[in-house]
Amino acid sequence: MLKRLTLSTTSRTQFLNITSKVAELIHSSGIRDGLCVVYVPHTTAGVTINECADPSVAGDILAELNKIIPFNNGYRHLEGNSAAHIKTCLVGTSCHVPLERGEMALGTWQGIFFCEFDGPRQRTVTVKIIGN
Repeated sequence: MLKRLTLSTTSRTQFLNITSKVAELIHSSGIRDGLCVVYVPHTTAGVTINECADPSVAGDILAELNKIIPFNNGYRHLEGNSAAHIKTCLVGTSCHVPLERGEMALGTWQGIFFCEFDGPRQRTVTVKIIGN
């Protein structure tokens, strides 16, 4: 089963917790055991799994990425968003979560985050749910 989420970001860089949106798609699929693949079809945005209990963790990650990869650093790409492309390479554009009894087998503190690096924009996230 293939589903898509549409997201609107509000900042140049931003982490959005999409765990509950992905869980809704899994529940509506009726698939109990299998695998959920979350994929971002953009070159300036990504997806990651990390701690979601304390929102300051996502903020800290984003702040460090912005320090390591500054927006203006003499990049040659004419569009002016090379920093976003580099951040996407580091974070990645997909993650996989096992499904057990209709639920994501995430760790206690884990959540799924959409990572915006060139916003604000309207974005798409593709969710593929595989199983029985």
